[in-house]
Amino acid sequence: MILADIYEFLESHNVPYERHDHPAVFTVSEAKRLSPEMEGASTKNLFLRDKKGTRHFLVSVPQDKQVDLKELSSSLGASRLSFASPERLKTYLGIEPGSVSILALLNDTDKEVEVFIDNELWDAETILCHPLVNTSTLAVPRDGIKHFLEKTGHSVQLVEVPVK
Repeated sequence: MILADIYEFLESHNVPYERHDHPAVFTVSEAKRLSPEMEGASTKNLFLRDKKGTRHFLVSVPQDKQVDLKELSSSLGASRLSFASPERLKTYLGIEPGSVSILALLNDTDKEVEVFIDNELWDAETILCHPLVNTSTLAVPRDGIKHFLEKTGHSVQLVEVPVK
């Protein structure tokens, strides 16, 4: 996937965004330190798999939320969730570690990834997302995210993500 594709998709589907470039970030702490101050909810995005590796999940939460994976497994009706490998991330979402975001669903053309967004995050008017790379952040209005998901054929499930 080339970088221009996400912008072409957003513009051709009238999904508004504001773009800010920054040094590469791989963790929430790096994002806090290196990303510019932006209006909107900063996110943490977890790409997970079930025990058998037959189900894959993208779970988006506010960046400071400490997720209890054991409890989340129960909430999602999945057997023992764990982080998916970089190879699975590349296969299912077409991105590298550090770039996980809702916008990576553009590459899930077979709709194999189940999408869950934390209720608290969904309450935000604007959500901050990486545009398939971790050297930029886009501020996208919640309605724009909703429109993006519809256009990519993904249904979002809102969930109260359990904390540690």
